[in-house]
Amino acid sequence: MAKALGLHIIADLYGVEGDLIDRVEDIRALLEGAVKHAKLTKISSHYYQFKPHGATGVVLISESHLSIHTWPELGIATVDVYTCGDPQQCIEAMDYIIEKLKPARVDKKVFERGLLQEGQKKTCELEVNKLTL
Repeated sequence: MAKALGLHIIADLYGVEGDLIDRVEDIRALLEGAVKHAKLTKISSHYYQFKPHGATGVVLISESHLSIHTWPELGIATVDVYTCGDPQQCIEAMDYIIEKLKPARVDKKVFERGLLQEGQKKTCELEVNKLTL
């Protein structure tokens, strides 16, 4: 049975209220909140305010990363959550972000990263067949 080293979820969020994704302070609170909610381990973060609209941010976590890029004038945010370890943490972080932004539509893709064959040496593993999204 193949095992994955990590879970990677990318999502495009449409119909997001512009005020929720326009300011870097709001993006910071959103990503930092997702890290805490999912009990991930923050290493560092960086945020940038675009002019006249939008913000971007990335949080480096020991499990990998979270990132967001926003177009508030269009009501769009693109989100990336990648973790190694417990796949539930990845799911919980993405669910938190979606819950807070309340998009009208979400296009989401889920990738199992670093598939290993049985017996192959690994540092962290996820049972692919037990993932529920």
